[in-house]
Amino acid sequence: MDYQYRTKGTCSQLIDFSIDEEGKLHDVKFTGGCNGNLKGIGKLVEGEDAKTVANKILGTTCGFKQTSCPDQLAKAILSVLEN
Repeated sequence: MDYQYRTKGTCSQLIDFSIDEEGKLHDVKFTGGCNGNLKGIGKLVEGEDAKTVANKILGTTCGFKQTSCPDQLAKAILSVLEN
């Protein structure tokens, strides 16, 4: 299934991603933010177990902010998995 998540508190505004029937993460794309870093995150998590990815990156902060793009991705994944 394809999902879209509107971020809160980060430079990126939107995250698009898919989770397949086996719970694997695919096609992670951020709109806005640090382009190269966010493309890298997408490549690193491609095909990985969505829950594992979320648990690893949840709580990551960026500078003085209470959240980050990886943290927002974790929240996006968990919002899908918990429904």
